Amino acid sequence: MALEKALIINLTTGDRLPVMFNPEEYTLEISNTFAEIGIPGRELSPLQYVRGNMRTLQMELFFDTYEARSDVRQVVRRIIALLQKETTTQAPPILLVSWGSLQFKCVLESASQRFILFLPDGTPVRARMNVTFKEFEPVRIEVERGLFIGPPTVRTLIEGDTLAKLAYEYLGDPGAWRAIAEVNNIDNPRKLEPGTALIMPPGRGRRGG
Repeated sequence: MALEKALIINLTTGDRLPVMFNPEEYTLEISNTFAEIGIPGRELSPLQYVRGNMRTLQMELFFDTYEARSDVRQVVRRIIALLQKETTTQAPPILLVSWGSLQFKCVLESASQRFILFLPDGTPVRARMNVTFKEFEPVRIEVERGLFIGPPTVRTLIEGDTLAKLAYEYLGDPGAWRAIAEVNNIDNPRKLEPGTALIMPPGRGRRGG
């Protein structure tokens, strides 16, 4: 029985890219993000959970066109093209990495190429590519305690802004700062740069009275 081929499926166009050779292994990384809370007089800062991170899938792909005497870059470019923006969405395509029980909906985050065999005229015919896929989940705003109503707005940070302050102004609850941090992928809520534009989920806040 032949070994099932791994596929990279472009969910935007429906194109299916079978890998030339199945990877020998892959790494699936899962992590959380925590922020340190500085307390004067304490040597160790307590940690505050901020959010869970999307999973990351890493693998090495192998390409060989030596027998065909063709340029291996023609094959490799099909993978590199998945980093480019689609004209319809103005964003890289959503992908599905499918290999047996592995069904990973994602985007291609990075790809590095290494060419390791050449024809006498310098044409590369063998390559290894390290690819990293980031799990994809559509952006959505969770409805919690009836706070989020309608489309989000954008707020440009000014000196002295904190997430708790913004949560109080826009959501009516300073304890809802984690929602703003999650929507804007903020790892450390203590480091906010003035001039940064943040998405503010609207709610029953205090702005406008």
